[in-house]
Amino acid sequence: QVQLEESGGGQVQAGGSLRLSCTASGRAFGLYHMGWFRQAPDKEREFVAAMSWSGARTYYADSVKGRFSISRDNAKSTGWLQMNRLKPEDTAIYYCAAMNNDRDYSALITTNYDYWGQGTQVTVAS
Repeated sequence: QVQLEESGGGQVQAGGSLRLSCTASGRAFGLYHMGWFRQAPDKEREFVAAMSWSGARTYYADSVKGRFSISRDNAKSTGWLQMNRLKPEDTAIYYCAAMNNDRDYSALITTNYDYWGQGTQVTVAS
């Protein structure tokens, strides 16, 4: 199995940027697809972005397209979520997740991931 730890959250003004990191330990990071999700207070966890194990495929929620970018380096066992032009509605706890890479790509935009990190808080002030 794999363990995930997010970092890089914090508070930023609207229009600013943050870069979240997801560091994996345990089994090789390349064995897993990777996703980012977020959960705001009193809301359900929602999909933000995902990347296949090789990096060949990426997926984004409509709400973040053009502003957020997902990337990974399997050799460093690390993934990232670059968030630009942040808005107050982006405020949430952000979670990194991993899915076994034998799963179909269609599952990447669902919450059916196998492993989750503890989350990191992102707060965007207006």
